[in-house]
Amino acid sequence: MSESSPGKDRRAIGRLLVVAVLVLALLLVGAAAVSVLSGRSLPLGLWQVSHLVRAMADRGTVTTHNQGDYTSIIFLHHSTGANLIAEGQVREMLTEAGYDFWDHHYNPTGLRDPSGELTGYSYRIPNDNTDPDGLARLFAQRAYPWPVNALSGLLQHEVIVFKSCFPASQINSDAQLEQYQAWYLAMRDVMDAHPDRVFVVVSPPPLHRAATDPAAAVRARAFADWLSSEAYLAGHPNVYAFDLFDHLAESDPNSPEVNMLRAAYRPDDIDSHPNQAANQAVGPAFAKALIEAARSYASRG
Repeated sequence: MSESSPGKDRRAIGRLLVVAVLVLALLLVGAAAVSVLSGRSLPLGLWQVSHLVRAMADRGTVTTHNQGDYTSIIFLHHSTGANLIAEGQVREMLTEAGYDFWDHHYNPTGLRDPSGELTGYSYRIPNDNTDPDGLARLFAQRAYPWPVNALSGLLQHEVIVFKSCFPASQINSDAQLEQYQAWYLAMRDVMDAHPDRVFVVVSPPPLHRAATDPAAAVRARAFADWLSSEAYLAGHPNVYAFDLFDHLAESDPNSPEVNMLRAAYRPDDIDSHPNQAANQAVGPAFAKALIEAARSYASRG
């Protein structure tokens, strides 16, 4: 019996991708040689080629962690997420529970493997932007079986966790809040299209009292509440939420700092990065939420 047309197409695409990787690798080696001989740094943008080549070459290593039981987790974040991982013992707790925890920082830092070691490449997040507009652009990319873009890189993992950082909590108008919701609804459509993956939406952390105002803070709370609500999650079984905002924000309605970063979690008089006490308090809850999401979806059979 002859091979089906879809099977032939997949094999042809695979061969083309291999050839593309080899060509890109040769270009990269040539450019690096020119750089060494000329004493000039590599042109801006060539890092993208370098990271693409390395990501493509490492695909087998990354995907071997996918066993169909949702134990391969990746967390897309910036500095707040990095501090949460390091000071909250997130990687250690997930590793102890039997999970492979990868995380992705700013593009220049890139991807860390389950041992916490840098892989030497990133998934090339568009404009290095994880604000809601940047995440919307990322999720609008076409998905491929190889990590040729950021979305395809993330989809190499079974559980995709992502967040915006605290600047996203400066929501200055109801129209901006509605735009955030529209972007996240569009992103949810993409998540629905990948029922073999689990997605954990993490709400942005709150801002320091010196960096926001009460009206913007109220909208930030409303956005975080909406992400964890039935309105966003119901009917989308592979979409989960972790309300980082609620864990970090002042909840006393009588406080002038309600919906802002709690006093006990502020590192100084202006910085919105949650301090070590915050990360130590939230880290276990975050790790537990990821484990529960993975186990819950895996148990659906």
